[in-house]
Amino acid sequence: MRVLQPAEWSKPRGFSHGVAFDAPGKWIVLAGQTGGDEKGDYAPEMATQVGTALKRIIKLLNEAGAGPEHIVRLTWYLTSRSEYEAAGAGIGAAWKETLGRNFPPSTLLYIGGLVDQRAKVEIEVTAFVPVA
Repeated sequence: MRVLQPAEWSKPRGFSHGVAFDAPGKWIVLAGQTGGDEKGDYAPEMATQVGTALKRIIKLLNEAGAGPEHIVRLTWYLTSRSEYEAAGAGIGAAWKETLGRNFPPSTLLYIGGLVDQRAKVEIEVTAFVPVA
């Protein structure tokens, strides 16, 4: 996988503009994962919900024989800009714990709400595992 970064553009923080790959492989597409735990309970804090959603993503990727290094796109749906901004340190810690230093292309959207009213975040994932 090659990160797309034009030399004259400043390097983004926490994501990449794009990736390209020229190899046979397996695509993995995950439905949006929220911050609800195995029982369907939600922590009240945005950072905890993000951490739970990212752990769910890693578990699903592992089921498909992949890991965080195979993520090629994230789409985030967030219910509150102010909560997201206030939770920055906790979200960064959750990211480091689950995704490490992988910064795939990402899109962040602020929306009016999610299906489960307790959910503050939902994250969709696309991953690609090259054939070895």
